[in-house]
Amino acid sequence: MTLPDHYLRFWGVRGSYPAPFASHLKVGGNTSCIEIFSDGHLLICDGGTGIIPLGNMLMGQSEIREVTILLTHYHWDHISGLPFFVPAFVPGWKVNFFGPGDCPAEIEQRISGQMQSPYFPVEVETWLADIKYLPTHQESFQQGPFKIRHFNVHHPGTTFGYHIEFAGKSLVYISDNELAFIDHNIRMRAEELEEEEHRLILAMQEEERENALKDINQADIFIHDAQYTKEDYAKKRGWGHSCYLETTQFAIDAKVGDLYLFHVDPNYDDNKIDLLHQDVLKVVDEAQSPLRCHIAREGKIIDLSK
Repeated sequence: MTLPDHYLRFWGVRGSYPAPFASHLKVGGNTSCIEIFSDGHLLICDGGTGIIPLGNMLMGQSEIREVTILLTHYHWDHISGLPFFVPAFVPGWKVNFFGPGDCPAEIEQRISGQMQSPYFPVEVETWLADIKYLPTHQESFQQGPFKIRHFNVHHPGTTFGYHIEFAGKSLVYISDNELAFIDHNIRMRAEELEEEEHRLILAMQEEERENALKDINQADIFIHDAQYTKEDYAKKRGWGHSCYLETTQFAIDAKVGDLYLFHVDPNYDDNKIDLLHQDVLKVVDEAQSPLRCHIAREGKIIDLSK
């Protein structure tokens, strides 16, 4: 198969844990991992189980020998594929890592922790590739054709979202984020707040939303956490994930081009996700928005050369 000069490919789209079930194969069962390719350079976002088949694919070609992996955070569903990422074990490869941390050594510590006894039999010392942990003090940096900027989002622990520019396109990747995090906290403390305190907090809430919208404003591609239905989110407020309806409204307000609903709950089978998609399309239509909304599906390739 001939691939475009610039493309995005989904390798893992599930949240929390892999879902290798027959009822889930239309959407896919691997956890978070996307591939972005431009002008011979390869960028990977997250190292969930989806990075395993991606690594296997890379071993079947000879043009690429360097990859950069952006990690949003270090929960297991986002790093559990790294111990099985074959290029890291092969001399002649170069693998760059970037993610949350006070210094490169902290990134290394977070990654290597899951590959130490008693959790795993093979440690990162067995990696034979040239492994580099990129400096963490930089808010934005250039990696090949990719201009990368990170920002904090609402998820337990320090978690990044990424704004990536390349080939005249802008892509925003936010795998885990609770859009209604502040709303939830305001409701929880409503009876404790004086009228003036409540007014100030609402003003802060609006300011934060506006700042968040700036991070993704008019992005060509927006990939965002859409883990829960409205009913499930009500049971799991504060867990660090969004209802798919809130994600859709956020994308409408940010005037993005294409939204890909991502990190979907592993309990949702293909039929349920198709129903959620139909619901979202109604919301977009009722808002008279030009937003194009899709379900992120494993194996899907988006041609960004156009």
